[in-house]
Amino acid sequence: MEGVKIMDEIKILKDMINDVSSIVVFTGAGISTPSGIPDFRSNDGIYSKDYQGLKAEDIISHSFFYKDTPLFYKFYKDKMMYLDAKPNLAHKYFASLGKRKEVTIITQNIDGLHQEAGSKRVYELHGSIHRNYCERCHHFYDASYVYNYEGVPLCEKCHGLIKPDVVLYEEPLDEDIVNRSILAIMSADMLIVVGTSLIVYPAAGFIRYFRGRYLVVINKDKTNVDNNCDLVIHDDIIKVVKKLYEEEGK
Repeated sequence: MEGVKIMDEIKILKDMINDVSSIVVFTGAGISTPSGIPDFRSNDGIYSKDYQGLKAEDIISHSFFYKDTPLFYKFYKDKMMYLDAKPNLAHKYFASLGKRKEVTIITQNIDGLHQEAGSKRVYELHGSIHRNYCERCHHFYDASYVYNYEGVPLCEKCHGLIKPDVVLYEEPLDEDIVNRSILAIMSADMLIVVGTSLIVYPAAGFIRYFRGRYLVVINKDKTNVDNNCDLVIHDDIIKVVKKLYEEEGK
């Protein structure tokens, strides 16, 4: 009966997608775990174990970045930079969906996999490991430069400290990205939430701006908006996308 249930849900999801023209896909860590990038809050997540006796949340904070920059970068390279990760079937599906629908990706992830998969309009709420800037002269550096640098990355032009363009604890979200994201959600016909339990604020609060036709959650665990959704699928995103491709091929 479980197989029948998931196929019923997939058919409903396919019909919803076909019924709209503009879609916002709001993604969290769960969409990238199949690419080998760990999430944060699961039993095996980044936050599940201390790092050299310190909590991960404390290390990836604005104040710790300046307090102990060498340890910050050691943790950052060990636990948050997965340069060999590739887009999985879910990233690729939403990129392909953007070729026939107006699709905006709003992501809490910093891995850049949506863009690598081919999505054109991506708002990164928490920044990206692929953008790094010298704090003194603002020269740009890619992720490879930072990852391969021995010790704390310094600017090759002025020897200033390089800082990742990611939102650390104690730092605000980028105001322009926030405004663009909220506007996209407000104007969308459909909002699909993928791979996030919606417990990280302020990003999780953006869902309340949705006024469209269909609100859908695809997540292994329950979320605090499940009761307000038009469709909830508690399953693995890759399994869902595979079934969606099968249903669309009929």
